[in-house]
Amino acid sequence: MSESTASTHVIDFRAAEQLLAARDPRGAVKLLEPVVAAHPENTAARLLRARAYFLSAQLRSAESEFQTVLEREPDNAFAHFALGRTLQRADRGDEARRHFRLAAALDPRPDFVEAAAFPDLA
Repeated sequence: MSESTASTHVIDFRAAEQLLAARDPRGAVKLLEPVVAAHPENTAARLLRARAYFLSAQLRSAESEFQTVLEREPDNAFAHFALGRTLQRADRGDEARRHFRLAAALDPRPDFVEAAAFPDLA
């Protein structure tokens, strides 16, 4: 087994982005596994892997990965929004609403605000 290098990890990360864009989330997960294993502190790789898990309907893995990102970056509006979508898809609406509202508070993008469903803004 050959040793992975930093440049290999960058290439794999970029290729995983392309696979997600091409709607191959399982392929992206496969490429990201060694990247995250070698660089567990890399939030961008974890966020990309979380998105790939979500898009491949691996909701528990997606939830865990989004939680890890939020432990490191509690002000990451996108991670809150994506965790909300993950929880919503897992039929956990009350938990999802909390993350949608945090996302909207951190970044009042229209899609985040709409998902938050603030009663006074409806």
